[in-house]
Amino acid sequence: MSLWEYANPTKFMRLSGAVLPWVSALAAISIVSALYWGFFLTPEDFKQGSTVKIIFIHVPAAMIAINAWFMMLVTSLVWVIRRHHVSALAARASAPIGFVMTLIALITGAVWGQPMWGTWWAWDPRLTSFLILGLFYLGYMALWEAVENDDTAADLTSVLCLVGTVFAILSRYAVNFWNQGLHQGASVIRVDGVTGADTAEKVSNVYFYPLALSMLGFFLLFVALVLLRTRTEIRLRRMQALLARERVN
Repeated sequence: MSLWEYANPTKFMRLSGAVLPWVSALAAISIVSALYWGFFLTPEDFKQGSTVKIIFIHVPAAMIAINAWFMMLVTSLVWVIRRHHVSALAARASAPIGFVMTLIALITGAVWGQPMWGTWWAWDPRLTSFLILGLFYLGYMALWEAVENDDTAADLTSVLCLVGTVFAILSRYAVNFWNQGLHQGASVIRVDGVTGADTAEKVSNVYFYPLALSMLGFFLLFVALVLLRTRTEIRLRRMQALLARERVN
């Protein structure tokens, strides 16, 4: 069995229909459990107090916002190379989810940063590149809507996705490229002994375990939403084809 078989819309609909309820249920259980664990069962941090608990929303949302763009890049390249419509529709379906996660990360980051940094916003390299990534999400969605021919729109958005990947990379690794800025280095998953920008202390296990569960839940939520929205895009494409056929007849 080849993975490319599921680029067939009929097979994709069959598989995603079977998987979607399970993924959705696991996502709901994981997120609810993680947020209850994180917000109600973990102690306050000795430096940041209860503010640190925003980490259970901020970090998973930022993770999905960045990785959703990488997922869009992969599916866009599959479209360009293999011309599989399901991959183009999956990329299109992912964009609104990634944009919402970007907004959540920016808002929770501002709420977290204000008492820690004394400001709601700073033109920090990571924050700035993350904001630009959000603008690329808006541009990507707008381009899909602006171009009438779906195949042409898929081609143009694939190019835009490739360009925007620069800011997705900067959003993840800006702290490693520039030592300036308020944003700390990696503290959830990092290699010990790294110097320079990546000198933040590793997050305590008290927070790490519920955070890991929250990250899993957000990932499963992303998968469920992508499957749901891709199924919707396929149905819309089929409906448009039927309407076009009726007009011809």
